[in-house]
Amino acid sequence: MSDAAQPSAAEVRAAAEAVKAALDRHLDAVERRSGQDDPAVYAAFDELAAAAEVYDELLYDTYDEVTPFEIPGSDALPAYAGPEDPSALSVLIRRDYTVAEPQRLLHQAQRIADLDPDAADEAAGPSVDAAAVVGSSVHAALGVLFGEFEPDEIASRHKEFGLEEGDSTLWVAAADEPAEPGEWLSAPFDQADPQRVVCRFDVSAVFDEELGDDDLLEPLDRER
Repeated sequence: MSDAAQPSAAEVRAAAEAVKAALDRHLDAVERRSGQDDPAVYAAFDELAAAAEVYDELLYDTYDEVTPFEIPGSDALPAYAGPEDPSALSVLIRRDYTVAEPQRLLHQAQRIADLDPDAADEAAGPSVDAAAVVGSSVHAALGVLFGEFEPDEIASRHKEFGLEEGDSTLWVAAADEPAEPGEWLSAPFDQADPQRVVCRFDVSAVFDEELGDDDLLEPLDRER
């Protein structure tokens, strides 16, 4: 940054005053919070983070100094902006897996196809003879497996099916009214709005590494 573009000492001082004011507003919102997910607290949190980031940048540009503040990353959920009393909700779930033991997966899918060929054919698709190919095709085997079992059962029995768990997340999002039958099936995730997320629950090996083996990993509520 050139000398001409450097912020003035007055700008740095003003940014510091903005942080102080944001701190007061955040504390006031916390003291007056109406519940665990009070939108005023989230809004004050975001304002404080933004003010601290501006001050940190100006301080560094002007004096080559830094603050001890850790500015939240951009992947945090924004402040809740949905209805205060939602009449409907959507539950969005993502679970990642890797195929750790393909032969185990193929064996389980073949067993399902042998026991119920019609159900296996329906799960694998109309153009696939599941009973004939699931023992050699991971693609067909996955179709049979997820067609036969509910996602929660697969999650609880994933090792049995040769799968290894990755990260998972569950978002509970508020809606103004229930969707019409079939309304969003063609694009089920296009209307996911982070500002309408009431709470979220995340599971990741990252948390195990951060907490240590002796710590209990609990669901995260609107992780910031």
